[in-house]
Amino acid sequence: MTFPDITPDLKAAMPELRGRLLANQSLAELTWFRVGGPAQVLFTPADEADLAYFLKRLPRELPVYVVGVGSNLIVRDGGMPGVVIRLAPRAFGETSADGDVVTAGAAALDKRVAETAAAANIGGMEFFFGIPGTIGGALRMNAGANGGETKDVLVEATGVSRDGTRHTFGNAEMKFVYRNSGVDASVIFTSARFRGRITDADAIRARMNEVQTHRETAQPIREKTGGSTFKNPPGNSAWKLIDAAGCRGLKVGGAQVSEMHCNFLINTGNATGHDIETLGETVRERVKQTSGIELHWEIKRIGTS
Repeated sequence: MTFPDITPDLKAAMPELRGRLLANQSLAELTWFRVGGPAQVLFTPADEADLAYFLKRLPRELPVYVVGVGSNLIVRDGGMPGVVIRLAPRAFGETSADGDVVTAGAAALDKRVAETAAAANIGGMEFFFGIPGTIGGALRMNAGANGGETKDVLVEATGVSRDGTRHTFGNAEMKFVYRNSGVDASVIFTSARFRGRITDADAIRARMNEVQTHRETAQPIREKTGGSTFKNPPGNSAWKLIDAAGCRGLKVGGAQVSEMHCNFLINTGNATGHDIETLGETVRERVKQTSGIELHWEIKRIGTS
């Protein structure tokens, strides 16, 4: 499907815009699942000031959604009306270390933040090495793995609100909870500062190797997947509940529950967004029937069916 092309109107209203506007741009290539319809408009800002300029002049009625590397995202087959904003690594992907603090742009890979910290002998960020997303997503959902979470190391985050205003949020102001933050959903994070502790380099590398080994042996990282599908219920593991419900290997169309790790859904080659979301909902239903526990999606689902 295609949406009405509104890019000429946007360009006319924003004569000083430096970023790139594309109409009806496929989003499938921007997600790990490789599914989904187009964005009505895909905007790639040149830098933070360009992003603020765009948001300030964007008609309020147009919905806005931001994507990173699409590692935690299902785009529905009807696509995404309004504007999808993608922060490119060239403008938002820098990382640096100073003392025990790492500064990173929102498009920096979590893994790169761990590597930057390790190169500066900063410990405490090894868990980022096992998270297949960007810092923007980590800030939004308090990403965590292998015993660590974003909230454990964040000093402050910077973002731009829907009206184009720049904001800085301290750790407490992020209102972190398990796999979420309480900052208004319209804020687009642009950078962050993290504090670790000066640690022996060999100990840091050993811990990062443990994290990598765990990912490679326990997760289907070479498949078209989206990371952990459901949040772990309090005192329980989502994968154990899914396995107990008999869903390991379950298929809907081209989508399948991973045989390796039940909390991962995979695109076996020809899945649609509908296949993957339907499979997830089927798993939720069966887990509720067998255990009485309701699983909640960790993967974000956007767009129209």
